[in-house]
Amino acid sequence: MKNHEPGFANRLSTAAKAKQSQLERARAKDPTKDPGFAERQAARRARVEAREARIAERRALKLAEEAKKAEEAAAAEAARLVALEAEEEAKKAELLEIANREVEREAERKAARDARYAARKARRK
Repeated sequence: MKNHEPGFANRLSTAAKAKQSQLERARAKDPTKDPGFAERQAARRARVEAREARIAERRALKLAEEAKKAEEAAAAEAARLVALEAEEEAKKAELLEIANREVEREAERKAARDARYAARKARRK
């Protein structure tokens, strides 16, 4: 018996047959020929659209929440600034009152000193 080694032409024809059979199997499994394919595709598209709608709704809610938080933060900052201004005005008023009391005390001391001076002058005469 002779060793049978396939020649180059034999190998080429075998490869071509294999490719052809693979192509035929792929054509047979083509999903577009399946009767339920269109229904599955429509259901898949509907799920994708519903998912995208939910995502868009969540994004809109998140943006609204962020806007609300920013508005609240701005209101809190404005309230803090008003409180700071009121506190500064109260401090200024207190300092002004202290300065006025000091001026009054100084005036009282001067009046007392002048009265003592006048009494001393009166005793000498």
